[in-house]
Amino acid sequence: MSMQSSLLKEEYVPLHEIRRPIPPVLDFQKIDAMVSTLNGVPMASATCGVADITPGELPPIDVFKVREAGKNYYFAFGGCHRFQAYDRINQQGDKVVMVKCKILPATRKTLRVYLGSSVDQMFEDQSYDKTEVTSLKKLSINE
Repeated sequence: MSMQSSLLKEEYVPLHEIRRPIPPVLDFQKIDAMVSTLNGVPMASATCGVADITPGELPPIDVFKVREAGKNYYFAFGGCHRFQAYDRINQQGDKVVMVKCKILPATRKTLRVYLGSSVDQMFEDQSYDKTEVTSLKKLSINE
């Protein structure tokens, strides 16, 4: 959660609907700790102590929402480790994984700052395959 989104309401968005156009650089120990936390067993990492953890939950991820042509498009540029943790949970089951997010309204023009001219491809290609999601299996950690 950032300063820009601190006052926004938390919402849950299906993992498979969030586009992650920039490949992450990852710390796998941190991801293991987050997966353990999502499974209800808090585990400390280099950046978070057990006392700061709520079992079964991760902090919300800032996600841009673009509403265009009657459709919602979700984009995230941060939260790399949290997304990887959700993806690992996703690979364990067959239900929809819901990601806790803070939704920031955006436009295609806003996204152009991050993606340059390639932003248009994100709206044209409905079969966009997120770099972090390797499985189409879905799991809800909220059920």
